[in-house]
Amino acid sequence: MRKKIAAANWKMNLLQNEGKALINQLLATLPPLSEARQVVIAPPFVQLSQAAQLLSGHAHIHAAAQNCATEQSGAYTGEVSAGMVKDAGAAYVIIGHSERREYYQEDNATLVKKSDIALANGLQVIFCCGEPLSIRDEGTQNNYVETQIREGLFHYDAAQLKNIVIAYEPIWAIGTGRTASAAQAQEMHAHIRSVIAGKFGHDAAADMSILYGGSVKAANAKELFSCPDVDGGLVGGASLVAEEFTGIIDAMVNC
Repeated sequence: MRKKIAAANWKMNLLQNEGKALINQLLATLPPLSEARQVVIAPPFVQLSQAAQLLSGHAHIHAAAQNCATEQSGAYTGEVSAGMVKDAGAAYVIIGHSERREYYQEDNATLVKKSDIALANGLQVIFCCGEPLSIRDEGTQNNYVETQIREGLFHYDAAQLKNIVIAYEPIWAIGTGRTASAAQAQEMHAHIRSVIAGKFGHDAAADMSILYGGSVKAANAKELFSCPDVDGGLVGGASLVAEEFTGIIDAMVNC
């Protein structure tokens, strides 16, 4: 079933007490959620167990990890495995965020290994894709994003695809002073859905949740989420402010 999702990516922000306070604020103001309208919270690794415990007992709101290792276990100092993420209480893991691709040189082959091991450990994957400014200026963004999806997801079958959410990040619209319009978001989301349909069929594409990750705020969430192929957002900075993220959740629930 295609779901609308408001996902919070805290990145490397908030200490334990701050994260606990933010989750408690959100839980106190959440609108009614459902199987079709869900919330995901992705704190730093050191807060993952705490977040999962705070969210337990609250239906349709889940903890997520921001990343996982390519290996199940072993001598990989500093890494956190998908099994550990699952054991900490997470339901989701974010794979291939633009910052991981750019700062840590994670290529599509690396992301395949991470997605594979995440699914094998019973996690749902939020698979990120998106183009930088240079690609957008060249007008080749559709081919660029399609390649990311083909190389990252096309080895799965339709059953496995049910445990994957795609998040489109227009990197050129994050911190550049340029803004992606709702029309531009819809155009790319429609293209992504058509790519999925071409490989997995129209039913699988219709069921796929595709989130938008380009500076979503309470002020623009309703316009973005009203687009027919935009199924919610992967939210960065705005998710660190309870009132802002609640406004985004409200927009998601009511679209």
